[in-house]
Amino acid sequence: MYAIVGCSECSHLWLIEGRSKTTQCPRCGSRRPYEKRKQFLETEDIDHAREVRASMLASRQGEGEAFARVDSFADLEDDVADGVVDETAYLEASGLDPDAIEEAGDRDPRQPAGSSKRAVVEDALADLEEPTEADVIAYAAERGVGAGYVRKSLEKLVRRGAVSESRGVYRLL
Repeated sequence: MYAIVGCSECSHLWLIEGRSKTTQCPRCGSRRPYEKRKQFLETEDIDHAREVRASMLASRQGEGEAFARVDSFADLEDDVADGVVDETAYLEASGLDPDAIEEAGDRDPRQPAGSSKRAVVEDALADLEEPTEADVIAYAAERGVGAGYVRKSLEKLVRRGAVSESRGVYRLL
């Protein structure tokens, strides 16, 4: 069941699916029992509920006649679905290789260098069993991250509470 309800605080109209004890207005956040909300329509058909809500909103703005000239939601949805070009076809028509673009999306060259270094340090803490500072430095060095950066990162992570250190062994929290 779908219902069109209104807010007594801000006059917002929205759809609710099912029936709960309380509802919260998505615009102003006021919370009221469901029974106390102004209910304009209850129906089993979501498209009908959308259509009625849209009509009410158009009428509020003085556009009721313009809304009456528009097809129903279901008809509009069918029209849009027929005219949509999928991503692969669009890229190919533009002369681009979709596979190459997908591969490029997997690696993000815009990612700041500091965050990838930090990721190496965090990966070391996650991958190594009972990692010490020396273990993390060795792990990071294999991946091109300097010892100075590792030490600073470990200190920051401990201070922030993301990592604990006990007797020289680090652990992600």
